Amino acid sequence: MNCLCRIQFPKRCVSTRFPSLNPNLKNTRTPFSSPNSTYTTLNSHSFDIPAISELIAKQHWSKLKTIVKETSPSSLLQHLFISEAHPDLILSYFKWTQKVFGDIHNVEEFCRVLLLLANAKNYSKIRALLDDFAKNAHSNSTIFHSLSVLARRGCVNSVIVDMLVWAYVKNGEIDLALEGFNRAGDYGVWLSALSCNPMLILLVKEGRIEVVESVYKEMIRRRIGVNVVTFDVVINGLCKVGKFQKAGDIVEDMKAWGFSPSVVTYNTIIDGYCKAGKMYKADALLKEMVAKGICPNEITFNILIDGFCKDKNVTAAKKVFEEMQSQGLQPNVVTYNSLINGLCSNDKFDEAIGLQEKMLGLGLKPNVVTYNALINGFCKKKMLKEAREMLDDIGNRGLAPNVITFNTLIDAYSKDERMDYALLLRRMMLEMGICPNVSTYNCLIGGFCREGNVKEARNLSKEMEGNGLKADLVTYNILIDALCKKGETRKAIRLLDEMTEVGLNPSHLTYNTMIEGYFREGNSTAAVNMRTLMEKRGRRANIVTYNVLIKGFCQKGKLEEANKLLNEMLEKGLVPNRTTYDVLRDEMMEKGFIPDIDGHLYNVSISS
Repeated sequence: MNCLCRIQFPKRCVSTRFPSLNPNLKNTRTPFSSPNSTYTTLNSHSFDIPAISELIAKQHWSKLKTIVKETSPSSLLQHLFISEAHPDLILSYFKWTQKVFGDIHNVEEFCRVLLLLANAKNYSKIRALLDDFAKNAHSNSTIFHSLSVLARRGCVNSVIVDMLVWAYVKNGEIDLALEGFNRAGDYGVWLSALSCNPMLILLVKEGRIEVVESVYKEMIRRRIGVNVVTFDVVINGLCKVGKFQKAGDIVEDMKAWGFSPSVVTYNTIIDGYCKAGKMYKADALLKEMVAKGICPNEITFNILIDGFCKDKNVTAAKKVFEEMQSQGLQPNVVTYNSLINGLCSNDKFDEAIGLQEKMLGLGLKPNVVTYNALINGFCKKKMLKEAREMLDDIGNRGLAPNVITFNTLIDAYSKDERMDYALLLRRMMLEMGICPNVSTYNCLIGGFCREGNVKEARNLSKEMEGNGLKADLVTYNILIDALCKKGETRKAIRLLDEMTEVGLNPSHLTYNTMIEGYFREGNSTAAVNMRTLMEKRGRRANIVTYNVLIKGFCQKGKLEEANKLLNEMLEKGLVPNRTTYDVLRDEMMEKGFIPDIDGHLYNVSISS
């Protein structure tokens, strides 16, 4: 049974008509199966086919139009078919009649043109014809039926259908490509990796990994000629969603089909582990590939360096950097960018600057990503003057700053409560043709909220929506926090309701902010109710929630209630953090209240 039959495709309101192809025109002729077949009825008008062929060849369309008007474009096409005119002439006539007369050819006639071109091995023209068909998102159900009736050789159908699926993928019509893949199985038409691999790539790009798995299984079942690319694409998709065990199963399939995992295969899995933060697995896989005689390349080392840097393990990243050079591989701009970004993120700014200088000494030109990392480093150290000078340096070196460059600077100036400079930077980016995104507005909104200017922050959120940008979870969290700090929890709760109305799922931060806001107003009942609502909506109280609740009850003098919450937190297996200990020391123990809990927390509290 076709395992893809269960895949549900979205319903599409599409016509099955090619721009000049009308499937609703009823064919009064019997289906043709060979160039010499005849029809039960033909237009009685006689044609001088050699003369007409010459008109088509010389593109004398005005003279031809006069002849066609005396009969019908479709009737002349049938005579061209029967007279075994050259496929190129028939195609020229077919395309001309589409352009001039509109919807006059049916699907059967379209398919016969495709078959003639396929028999003549004129594949480039088949691709062009099917590309036009796919661009208009037309369904393929009638094409499969017509091809099955008309074609005498299955291999010809396979060529056409393979190109049709590929054309759908090329034009981004993935659901129609899947429909074609499904129907090919139903009609027993063979497809190739030339169409299936691009389809898998597009599915991975769209994040439809379950469908990728189904297509892959069906390809194996039909024994479609899979290759190394097929396996690598499926492995990549599985790694993107953390299905590493299944990715390992595909590697075993790969071996069973006679293919050896390549450096690309290993790079794909290593990259998946790095993005998932499983650096120990990535490192182990590197050792495995070396043991199997597969040499890591620049991409392998770049992936690992970037992974260790994002895991805040710059020491390990530097070791990989040294190993890369010892293997005779030259670090490139991508390598240096990852290291510079990692060093800046770990407050090793002097080393980052030294690395940039080394880049320049080696003749490598820093790009905007390099500068963005350095600007971020300057901003983290609150060296805003130097960060601003680096923005000028980007232009002086013939590079163009991007939205990330400006967002980094705007965020830094906003946090420094220098909103005039932040707004000046936004004006500058607009003058350079760089459109602000949601993150740009969030930085500005956060800045105004820190100043206590919630009104201006709200105006910016309205401006953002007016520019076609939707407020995200970060936007709402910033505004709710600002309102709670101003003691306006009623307005904050309205924003919370608005979030759910627009389809956003409030986070732990959202609820914890509301709980803290209610305690700040002295409304412990509302705070507890907010916790109940939070858990009702699927958000279990986390360590931050308990810290806020315990502190809130302590400040209201309800120390026993706070102690109960502390024990509840421990019973649920939540690990106290530094904030927990600070709350217990400042709000309980310094007031003479000793928490009634197991000794380990008490001892840690005293030592801290």
